[in-house]
Amino acid sequence: MDRGKAASTLFRLLGAGVVAGLIVALIALPSVGSAGLTARDAANNFDDMDSQLKTTPPSEKTVMYDANGKQIATFFDKYRESVRLDQVNPIMRQAMIDIEDSRFYQHGALDLKGTVRALASNVESEQTQGGSTLTQQYVKNLLVDSARTQEEYRDATAPTVGRKIRELRFALDIEQRMTKDQILEGYLNIAYFGAGAYGVQAAAKRYFSIPASKLKLGQAALLAGITQNPTAYDPILNPKDARHRRDVVLYRMVQLGHISKAQADEEAAKPIRLNRTDPVGGCQSSKAPYFCEYVKYDMLNILSDGKYRKLKPKQQQNVVNELNRGGYTIRTTLDLQDQRAVDRALRQTVAPGGNRVGAEAMVEPGTGKVRAMGVSKRFGPGKGQTTINLAADAAHGGGSGVSAGSTFKVFTLAAALDQGIPVSTTINSGNSTTVTGLTTCKGDGTAPWSPGNADPAEAGGYNLKTGTWHSVNTFYAQLEKRVGLCNAVKTAEKFGMKRADGRPLFQVPSQVLGTNEIDMVHLAAAYAGFAARGKYCAPISVTEVIDAQGKRLKLPKQDCHQALDTDVADKVNSILQGVLTKGTARRLGGIGRPAAGKTGTCEEHSCAVFAGHTPNLAAAAAYWDYRGPYRYKVYGVFGADQPLTIWSQSLRGALAGKPAPDFNTPSRDFGDTTRVPQVKGATVAAATARLQAADLKVKVAPGSVDSDQPRGTVVSTSPDAGTEVPPGTTVILYLSSGKKGDGGHDQPGGGWPPWGGN
Repeated sequence: MDRGKAASTLFRLLGAGVVAGLIVALIALPSVGSAGLTARDAANNFDDMDSQLKTTPPSEKTVMYDANGKQIATFFDKYRESVRLDQVNPIMRQAMIDIEDSRFYQHGALDLKGTVRALASNVESEQTQGGSTLTQQYVKNLLVDSARTQEEYRDATAPTVGRKIRELRFALDIEQRMTKDQILEGYLNIAYFGAGAYGVQAAAKRYFSIPASKLKLGQAALLAGITQNPTAYDPILNPKDARHRRDVVLYRMVQLGHISKAQADEEAAKPIRLNRTDPVGGCQSSKAPYFCEYVKYDMLNILSDGKYRKLKPKQQQNVVNELNRGGYTIRTTLDLQDQRAVDRALRQTVAPGGNRVGAEAMVEPGTGKVRAMGVSKRFGPGKGQTTINLAADAAHGGGSGVSAGSTFKVFTLAAALDQGIPVSTTINSGNSTTVTGLTTCKGDGTAPWSPGNADPAEAGGYNLKTGTWHSVNTFYAQLEKRVGLCNAVKTAEKFGMKRADGRPLFQVPSQVLGTNEIDMVHLAAAYAGFAARGKYCAPISVTEVIDAQGKRLKLPKQDCHQALDTDVADKVNSILQGVLTKGTARRLGGIGRPAAGKTGTCEEHSCAVFAGHTPNLAAAAAYWDYRGPYRYKVYGVFGADQPLTIWSQSLRGALAGKPAPDFNTPSRDFGDTTRVPQVKGATVAAATARLQAADLKVKVAPGSVDSDQPRGTVVSTSPDAGTEVPPGTTVILYLSSGKKGDGGHDQPGGGWPPWGGN
């Protein structure tokens, strides 16, 4: 046994007392003088020092995956990917030991020969030079990585003997609790290799785009040489110095007999060849950046027990650090097919530059899983970009939201049906009206409200179907009074609706027209509730979180409840289907499968929204000026314009190749009849429009009727005006010949129709 090995064995046997005695003896040298007092104090207290190294595990990157297990984002402040020792090429392990601590497997925590020499040269100036073992370096890196304050960092890096002694004390404990292979594995995973790469795996990928298991001799020598001074020997910043340092490692390996001189000469003759992979983290580099942002805020809430927004800034930063350093595996609800469909529809409809934006979110009915989310503007801090998640609420990095417009009428419709108001209920609705007597849930009265219709031609009798299809404001203002303001708002709240800033919905009469600012995620989730036959599930983006130790984190309990009777929800869906085929969205003509929805145009056309669903997917899309829709109006826009285009294109793409189930038919009668409207004296076109608006079919009788009415106008109908008939009934129009007569009819057979005129 050589002298060094014997000293190491003796050190292991005698432990801390030997180290303390050695340090005290060294400090007692006459040359030390007063400069050694700090070190002497530390040495005298060596036995009393806390020997247990209390540090957090090395920081690890957090990885986010989609619903199918594909990586979509990473979060880190130190790019690290820990690996087992057997996942590091042996030549890399050898190169590191040879250049940093060639007797690593022979000595204990303290290499007596090297450390005594270093201490003897450093004590006078309190400046350290060399002599650290890999174990001591491992301890130092652990302390640095665990530092959470500037003071902790200074203590961990101070160039003093006091720091060196603390490291020795901890190193002694480490050597007693861990094997040499465990220590080497820990060091290789925590050491800094420059260029933002922490650990050998990150370094191998950073510089060569390969795992540590594939490193070759020259690559291993380059990496091993970096750790002494990661800035000076960074091969990207200082390739000449890095190459020189690589060659130092190679010939040290020759000196120790681990490679031949010929091998070293061959590698030293080669220039440094890098194949870089620049580490990028956060949502900006994600394929689904806005969805990623939504998940990020959900994670911050999970890590803070739902208290993130209530924390002070410093506390919030600690939670962010935990996300970036905790090594979490996050499994999400993202469907990349849906996401691509959203992104494509937004890109084709709204230019990414400028201040007008489109935003959309998709939610799965029955589960609340957020399947996709997008904004027309590119995500980022640059010009023409935004980091505000305009599809989400403020709690998920969004803004103040956008007015829901007439998409909110669905909640008053649902409340009316739930109260038993027949579908056939007809309300005479002029172009404008005044509603009084509404009260909030607290019983407070509201001021008189006088809304008008978007189209002056919208006037006459409308029922729950036709009033919804044509989105008649004056009809819904009066329906809200029958339903009750409080009941209408409570129905919306049962479907998870709240303002985008987190406050409860404003209980004002105009809420039925969507004057509350909301976000697309919650609007899509509400419509998903109707698609799921009245079962509302709050939107979720995270399905599982596993920490670096393999432990599953407890996720918040999701709110899933039956917000509406199934038959009522089925009837709502039936009526909303007509919006796409007979109402304000009829230009679309459907999306090739059963679908339902509602257009929404904000006050003074300041923004537009469309929300809709199939039985297996719901989505909501909006278009507005994100600087402030009321200040910067988007003139002439309707819900059936950009929002409907985005919605329809994205639904077609998202559902391509997927099942196309139909909606359920209600099992009970909802008074679904309609009255034949009065069209006497109208032209064929005007009469046809009015009858079709009442969900009736039209047929013009052959011939004409002698009448003093203008030629071609309607004399009478069959059935008569005011008759209750089932939806879809064909109404026959009898037209005037423009001639006064004896009541005869110029069609074969003659005579007035037996049911008479009107």
